[in-house]
Amino acid sequence: MDNTPSNLQLDTSPRSSTAPIPWPPQSEERRSRASEFYGFVAWTSTYLLFVLYVLWAVLPDEWIRRTGVTWYPNREWALLVPAWSIVVVISTYIAYSAIALRATPAFHEMSSVADSRVALPSEDDTLRNPYFKSAHRNSIPELYDIPIGVVNSVLYHDTLHSAAIKRKASQKPPG
Repeated sequence: MDNTPSNLQLDTSPRSSTAPIPWPPQSEERRSRASEFYGFVAWTSTYLLFVLYVLWAVLPDEWIRRTGVTWYPNREWALLVPAWSIVVVISTYIAYSAIALRATPAFHEMSSVADSRVALPSEDDTLRNPYFKSAHRNSIPELYDIPIGVVNSVLYHDTLHSAAIKRKASQKPPG
């Protein structure tokens, strides 16, 4: 049996959310068009409800009573519902931003640089710097997170060296 796409056994069961597309593709007549109908019903009902909302908010009471409607909410809700909806949306953005800021560690905390999954060298490697193992030819070093001090000394070596020379020169007494 060859492995052409038409001969593979695909999991097309509805329980799988990642089920592959069946091969060969189904024709338009065999696929369900239920989602198209649901979409159309949702679209038309949304527009119908919006038109009814606008008519309720704008039409005089006599015209609404003439249609046979005897009870409807107070007109102040025509302004309160959209206003409170906007307040809720804005408050949600502010609340999520505040939660994110509250969960962010301060700059002086080590957790802003390294998390709980940091991989550092073991205590047995204290005699020799474990990072030097990667300098040997054809070596495959162990996987470590490099401490921020080592990264800064490599990236800013020239700047740190020139700053140290300037500091020593400024500390020498004149004479």
